[in-house]
Amino acid sequence: MKKSKGTRQGTRKILRKKPREKGLIPITRALKEFEEGEKARIKIEPSIHKGQPHRRFHGKTGMVTGKQGDAFIVEVKDGGKIKKVIARSEHLRKIK
Repeated sequence: MKKSKGTRQGTRKILRKKPREKGLIPITRALKEFEEGEKARIKIEPSIHKGQPHRRFHGKTGMVTGKQGDAFIVEVKDGGKIKKVIARSEHLRKIK
């Protein structure tokens, strides 16, 4: 059988919810706003596919630099380079 080359390839353990967490998320998480210069952690919400960043950035922390439509632009350091990740607020968590 030919190997799948989709965007969620190899994410069986990364993008999995525990039984008590299953279902849709609270609406407040989707309506959360971020200011420029604020730190945010990327934690992919598997039940929402829209605005989902690449699995490589799951668990990374970066600075919010702007907004693009409904999504936010987060600058993340990836292997010595700074990369811009575009993700919706469902996949981002504020850091104090």
